[in-house]
Amino acid sequence: MAAANDQRLYAEQVNYWKTSKSSPDVWLARTRVLIAKAGGNVRAEGYGSEPQTGRGLVMIAFELGGDRFKIVWPILPTKTGDDQAARRQAATMLHHDVKSRCISAKVLGARPAFFSYLMLPGGQTVSELGAPDLVQVLPTFLGGPRAITGNEE
Repeated sequence: MAAANDQRLYAEQVNYWKTSKSSPDVWLARTRVLIAKAGGNVRAEGYGSEPQTGRGLVMIAFELGGDRFKIVWPILPTKTGDDQAARRQAATMLHHDVKSRCISAKVLGARPAFFSYLMLPGGQTVSELGAPDLVQVLPTFLGGPRAITGNEE
């Protein structure tokens, strides 16, 4: 955990800090392979930064099971200034997150496994919306409310 006087989370405090020598690009390539093996197609990937904070990020967007998903993973700040290690760590964490969700998708389906990353018609993901927005958007996106008639089998 971060020190009491510094509430920021640093890369050195999180898993996969300097546990690999593979480049971030190698981790993204491995992630593409996972998505392809699950039956998906990667549509975009890359590195960038958040305009508001300047914090770096790793992104991958893909289609799987008839849905579109977008994962934007933050590159955490470092105490030591080793930004390349932090970038590698972020790509590694994104890879392992996708790997675990691909396993879940085999059993549950892509939409439940990757639900927080589901892209909505406006381009936002489910996790980017607040509760009031979700209540408004999801019923339409998911096919509208179903009436319960009592005749369901």
